[in-house]
Amino acid sequence: MSLREINFDGIVGPTHNYAGLSFGNLAATAHARQASYPRAAALQGLAKMRANMALGLVQGFFVPPPRPNRRFLQEIAADERTTDARLLAAAWSASAMWTANAATVSPAPDTADRRCHLTTANLVTMAHRSQEWPDTLRQLQAAFPDRERFAVHPPVMPCFGDEGAANHMRLCAGHGEPGLEIFVYGTSGGIFPVRQHEQASRIVARRHGLDPGRVLFLEQNPEAIGAGAFHNDVVAVANERVLLAHERAFADPGGTYDAIREKMPEAEILIVPDSAVSLEEAIRTYLFNAQLVTLPAGEMALIVPTEAWESPAARGWLDTVLAGNGPIRQVVPVDVRQSMANGGGPACLRLRVVAEPASVDPRFLLDDAKADLLSRLFETVWPEQIDPADLGSASLERDVCAARIRLLEALELGELA
Repeated sequence: MSLREINFDGIVGPTHNYAGLSFGNLAATAHARQASYPRAAALQGLAKMRANMALGLVQGFFVPPPRPNRRFLQEIAADERTTDARLLAAAWSASAMWTANAATVSPAPDTADRRCHLTTANLVTMAHRSQEWPDTLRQLQAAFPDRERFAVHPPVMPCFGDEGAANHMRLCAGHGEPGLEIFVYGTSGGIFPVRQHEQASRIVARRHGLDPGRVLFLEQNPEAIGAGAFHNDVVAVANERVLLAHERAFADPGGTYDAIREKMPEAEILIVPDSAVSLEEAIRTYLFNAQLVTLPAGEMALIVPTEAWESPAARGWLDTVLAGNGPIRQVVPVDVRQSMANGGGPACLRLRVVAEPASVDPRFLLDDAKADLLSRLFETVWPEQIDPADLGSASLERDVCAARIRLLEALELGELA
């Protein structure tokens, strides 16, 4: 098999709105109750996917689940209506667009049975996200149907919070080579909840049949969680042999880096000092919530949000990196401002799966023709604007449900309706 890394981006759903539901996510709460622009958000996400393809990367996508979620509303109110604005907003949430939280993925070279394993995240810490997993599981099963090459698992038990790939990294000599899988969990976050539990990570590692000698369980710095790094991917990102992390990302930095070097001596660890980019600025700009990718020629590129590119501190550090002889040879800024305002950068929008592209259901892989089709669809049927008072509107519900059905029909994914 010719294994490639495939980035599966979440298509921004037609109910994209700013309800401020994610406690601990500073951007989401800062923009609560503001108007959102679903059409612009979907087109921005599509433009990022097109840019990835232009770099020579394999690009996939996942479709939004049904929203508003009638099953959720039926559970919380007998008449499918509620006067609780937050619960109503949860039923309309488009948060499944952040597919870094869809699952934890262990590629075939790492697993005992040499299959790629995916465990659907339970996302139990936040009500608006806890409802995602049944539709996510169905979609993963549809996208990766070959049971000789993929094992798609349901979530771990809900007593242990699991946030998927947002708290998981992998270091390796090459995507098709055996890797060191790093699970990052939290124990404390000050006033903010810890979302990734250590036991959830350990269950996933055992379920995936990983070699205990090639796994690390690391604690995220409580200061980082308390500052707004609700997931590890807000302060660290890895690709092949490179780990890029903020100085204050881990609870025990020295022990963390020693453990990585012991298991993978060839690892290149790039630490951004707090004096160069403060933790607060890193979280504000999502400098680390970037896609660190290997281009076809072998060099690495860092795909960052425009907020990081426009930050004097973050841009200064990026310019220093580009001027040196390190592994990152290109920085690609992308405009995902609609997603950023709700607390999700380029890394949040994608799930990384190392697999042979031919083994994936082709309906979930993007090409130019399909991107053109999606662009026309978004411009035609995605709402231009949603105001907070619109949530619960019968006419808006008809429009967004019809828009999603049009999407599924266009992609021939009617079984996900």
